[in-house]
Amino acid sequence: MSSSQCFENPPNLSSTCGEGRVEELAGLKAYVTGPSDSKLAVILIADVFGYEAPKLRKLADKVASAGFLVVVPDFYYGDPVVDPSNPNFSREAWLKTHSPDKGYEDAKPVIAALKSKGMSAIGVAGFCWGGMVLVKLAGTEDIQAAVILHPGHITEDEIKAVKIPTAILGAENDHIFPAEELIKFREIMSAKTEFESYVKIFPGVRHGWSVRYNDDDESAIKSAEEAQEDLLNWFLKHVK
Repeated sequence: MSSSQCFENPPNLSSTCGEGRVEELAGLKAYVTGPSDSKLAVILIADVFGYEAPKLRKLADKVASAGFLVVVPDFYYGDPVVDPSNPNFSREAWLKTHSPDKGYEDAKPVIAALKSKGMSAIGVAGFCWGGMVLVKLAGTEDIQAAVILHPGHITEDEIKAVKIPTAILGAENDHIFPAEELIKFREIMSAKTEFESYVKIFPGVRHGWSVRYNDDDESAIKSAEEAQEDLLNWFLKHVK
């Protein structure tokens, strides 16, 4: 399949989408892209729609083009959310099987595997569910930098526990994580002077805008690209 076919509407979620390859890492399938001899890695933790999402892989390729080895693990073991509006889909049952706590435990051997391959610095970006996993990782010193995009349900205590340079990119119109909560998090993060952090609220966008935008909406594309540039610039600054 050509790369262009990966971005059809509706998209074809073939595992051959993107410029990279699918391989096994720490017991998980993962989309891997970028220079294999790089000593700098970035992990992207997908939202509930999974590691095969074409626009997420497109972002992975974009980050890889800056010199990072980028890994997008399948933390859902081939069971992403396909249609949340399906009356037979149970969000509670899915989250019981795929909890952020389990994602956190699964992420640790991925990080260890990258370090065993010679990675000297690792950054992680998490989208929604992925942000719920990432905030736990950011409370350790196993990684060097974090970017949380349109967060899922994360707590003030988790934010207070963050130990590494962290950026939070949120939506003005977010039914899952309202802008008012982001403002609270900005206050908490700004009090942490031992490392750099920031919280940015994107106007006029909704939850998921950075990787689930409408290809026919120029404004949506522009907002997504701005968030992606912020993500990349954060890693260029802090993962080195």
